[in-house]
This record gives sequence, structure tokens and C-alpha cells, in this order.
Amino acid sequence: MTFESHHSVSLKIWDRSAIEHTLDAAAQDLSAKANTTKCRIAVHASGPNTFTLSVRSDDHQLVTA
Repeated sequence: MTFESHHSVSLKIWDRSAIEHTLDAAAQDLSAKANTTKCRIAVHASGPNTFTLSVRSDDHQLVTA
């Protein structure tokens, strides 16, 4: 199950061994659609086996130490 927009995508991933690869590929696709870098893609666990990837806005700056 997949829900998409230009700035977010939600995925239901059943195979635990494929989570890392699937999320990495989804982040790459979303960053290309949004014309941004992969480091601006946020991943959230939004339910059991469900992940939402979204493009972070400019006002969400990463804090560096």
C-alpha cells in the first residue's frame, strides 16, 4: 500500500528484511520528485509496518554539534 504526493509518501512494508532498502529507494525517488537532496527527507514510523517519508521544509534546520 502506497500513498504519494510531491512532498510525501506513506509505505506499508511487510518484509522486515527489506525495510532499509525500501526506505532508501523511496527517499531517493521522493528527493528526485521534490528536486532536493536525500538529506532533506524525513522518515517517520507512522504505524505498524507503516512509514511516512516527507520533505523537510527550510525552517527545520538540523542542529550540528
